[in-house]
Amino acid sequence: MRSVIFAVALSLPLPAFAAAVMNVKASEHSCSELTQIIRQNKKVFVRVGFGGRSFRYPPAQCSMGDKRTTTSLRDAGGKQCILDYACVFDPASPYNFP
Repeated sequence: MRSVIFAVALSLPLPAFAAAVMNVKASEHSCSELTQIIRQNKKVFVRVGFGGRSFRYPPAQCSMGDKRTTTSLRDAGGKQCILDYACVFDPASPYNFP
């Protein structure tokens, strides 16, 4: 019985991890606005075309199976933005093996 209670307690989300991810379209904001949005919201999914990229701030807080890298995208004015705290899929991570 103790192990069941312990398993249920571990499966409950902590308030710090339960924060929702904010969705943002890159074509609606400038580079500086995107940077400010990511720093204020901590977890942001930036839509770029059909796909998108996940950003977390501070950069050391990427999920397991992800790695931190730089990424570039175009803002609303067509300017190239280079952001250095993207969390992307890491094929070399042991968490991504089946």
